Amino acid sequence: MRNTVGWQVEGPSPTLRRAPLERRDLRPDDLAVRVDYCGVCHTDLHAVSAREGGRRLVPGHEFTGVVTETGPAVTRFTAGDPVAVGNIVDSCGECAMCRAGQENFCHSFPTLTYDGTDRQDGSVTLGGYSREYVVRDRFAHPLPAGLDPAAAAPLLCAGITVWEPLRALGAGQGTRVAVAGLGGLGHLAVKMAVALGADTTVISRSPDKAGDARRLGARGLLVSTDPEQMAGARGRFDVVIDTISSPHDLGPYLRLVAMDGTLSHLGHLGPVTVETLDLLIGRKKLSSAGSGGTPATAAMLHFCAEHGITADIELLPSAQVNEALDRLRRGDVRYRFVLDMSDLD
Repeated sequence: MRNTVGWQVEGPSPTLRRAPLERRDLRPDDLAVRVDYCGVCHTDLHAVSAREGGRRLVPGHEFTGVVTETGPAVTRFTAGDPVAVGNIVDSCGECAMCRAGQENFCHSFPTLTYDGTDRQDGSVTLGGYSREYVVRDRFAHPLPAGLDPAAAAPLLCAGITVWEPLRALGAGQGTRVAVAGLGGLGHLAVKMAVALGADTTVISRSPDKAGDARRLGARGLLVSTDPEQMAGARGRFDVVIDTISSPHDLGPYLRLVAMDGTLSHLGHLGPVTVETLDLLIGRKKLSSAGSGGTPATAAMLHFCAEHGITADIELLPSAQVNEALDRLRRGDVRYRFVLDMSDLD
């Protein structure tokens, strides 16, 4: 086993503590990656809070770093290569979804970067809040030159989560896109939609986000708490990307969707209730998406490098991980925390 160090939570306390960790010895198609920067996702916060029985957890599933060693069968990477790893680190490779390059929808469930089950030895995966990670080479991506490695880390979760539906729904020149919620997912959805050429609008509860919306390239801001604005925008958008993380009524957002348009619901993963008439009138569609497959992730990274897209981040030493999670719980971040793991040396 390989020895490293990271931040884990174990037992009744929700506080993450520095602890020694073990990584597996390299298999033939493995990479050892020195983790330099790891994003803090809302999923991490939920996972820490939802642990059952105080079980051990090392979060972190969007990170960048440098290859330090490779297994004998690896040909795509060599030591010293900058890489990026997202929230999936293995899949069956055989089902229809895997063959289509949609490993995120693997029929036998993909292996998650943390709190997943290793397909070979059955161990529980430990995440990227650590100084080293061992990953199967086909689930690591070359980090394109020109992308800041700290600000690029959230692309591997938040970025790909909004990229796949934007591409699947044809966002681009001649389309009208609205992004509901201007957080970790939403601000990247705005940047990508603008870069794709879509006429892009931000939907927010507060008019205070108007300046940020314009800075990110959006045409304007629609205030969801203003009934007149919402009524005036009825049927305006071909695509609405809903990144709001808390439970909410989808009706007002469906009514913004144009004829044959789509509301893609990404933020809140719990049950929803939909009035059929909100779909019927205008032949509208309700969809969702989660993470992305390896081909789409590679394409997203290339697109972001070409257009200079990274996340707006606040970079913190990893020792401040508990502060980051607490502030994320309170919504006190614009728009993504990233941990600098170098203080684990």
